[in-house]
Amino acid sequence: MKKILIVDDDVASCRTLELHFTHQNFKVQSAYDVESGLKTAVAMQPDLIILDIKMPGRSGLEGLPDFRKAHPDCSVIMITAFHDMESTIEAMQSGACEYVHKPLDINEIDEAVTKALNRSLALENDLNIAPNDRTDTSSMVGRSHMMKEVFKTIGLVASKPVTVLITGESGTGKELTARAIHNASDRAEGAFVAINCAALVETLLESDMFGHEKGAFTGAVNRQIGKFELANDGTIFLDELGELSPTIQAKLLRVLQEREFTPVGSTKSRNTDARIIAATNVDLEQNVRKGEFREDLFYRLRVVTIDMPPLRNRAEDIMPLVQTLLGRINKELKRNITRLSQDTMNAFAMYDWPGNVRELNNILTKAVALCPGDTITPDLIPQGISMLSRGQVAPSVTIQSDAANERLLSLEEVEKQHIIHVLQATHGHKGKACEALGVSRPRLRRMMQNYAIHDL
Repeated sequence: MKKILIVDDDVASCRTLELHFTHQNFKVQSAYDVESGLKTAVAMQPDLIILDIKMPGRSGLEGLPDFRKAHPDCSVIMITAFHDMESTIEAMQSGACEYVHKPLDINEIDEAVTKALNRSLALENDLNIAPNDRTDTSSMVGRSHMMKEVFKTIGLVASKPVTVLITGESGTGKELTARAIHNASDRAEGAFVAINCAALVETLLESDMFGHEKGAFTGAVNRQIGKFELANDGTIFLDELGELSPTIQAKLLRVLQEREFTPVGSTKSRNTDARIIAATNVDLEQNVRKGEFREDLFYRLRVVTIDMPPLRNRAEDIMPLVQTLLGRINKELKRNITRLSQDTMNAFAMYDWPGNVRELNNILTKAVALCPGDTITPDLIPQGISMLSRGQVAPSVTIQSDAANERLLSLEEVEKQHIIHVLQATHGHKGKACEALGVSRPRLRRMMQNYAIHDL
């Protein structure tokens, strides 16, 4: 039986909540000021505290740090009749997990309590992940066989003056790989200059790459040095290479063949010793067959090819990646998040990560920013990911108000029904079902096996 402590000087409000939560099979006690609430909490050891802000003597905001210090694993929901922004901000910064306004809406308070207790359940099986405190943001992480092969290739090609083509999905770390090659080469003291080939229109991209002379076009009020010139004796990284226009492809081929280029508006060529590393997330060979990419340029660029594996194919790298990314995010956001609930880690391990390492970093950044304690729990990550932990998730606490007597479906039941519905709608076509669900074929197969769904 879960225990709830209500601390509120409004006796009628306390009585109403006592009756409601007792009916929901909770053990409930009330206190009418902060001091008596702190004493009651010591004896009761509540799972949840509902704390009013405005009370005689010490306010709930003043007492909140003491409740959090004495009961760090106990969630606190703040309630107030006032709607001022400052109190809300202060309450959340002091460790409250929810904030509900009076007059209390029973459905709103039920939702807040359910969320808080589910978070407490998730904390019971948390993992100390020991965030990595390394400061080098260009270092690569991975202990999988695929990443070890990438590291080996980097070591072999770094010191050799050959062009390298890095392929792989968005977010797999292609620029990190290029930087690692540069840093391990004899050009490490030179500049590493990156160009996003998809970010600029053709005319601006040409100027960005090769520079321009004063008066070369409208707005060219001064001579501009291009990035190939800036990268001389260093490395130039061409990202999203597949987006280059035929004109720029021809100019790039000349750079590779002759080691020279001509700035826009100039008649004089300039030499460059920049090492070229390129990256793409498209199939360049297919683009060559379609006539969309020059064959001669393709073969010039892919002297050595490094294929970056997607995160879904190297699940053993997720934990070290989380440790490294959390260390960096903690430093950036001035936080000290050191733990992940087992539920969260299970969900991470089962997710397909279409956005790869970049998506993992974004999710962790948001979770760290919103985390009220030191542990990332499933409520801090997208629902579509958190629901994947299925039977490995701690049992959820569901509160039903008197007006909702129908049985509520679990996330597993909802997911199973939705998968069946999509398969029926697509007449059992796996490809169309995967597209509608946003999952890969292997994952759909696992989901059907887990839920004992047969081919339709």
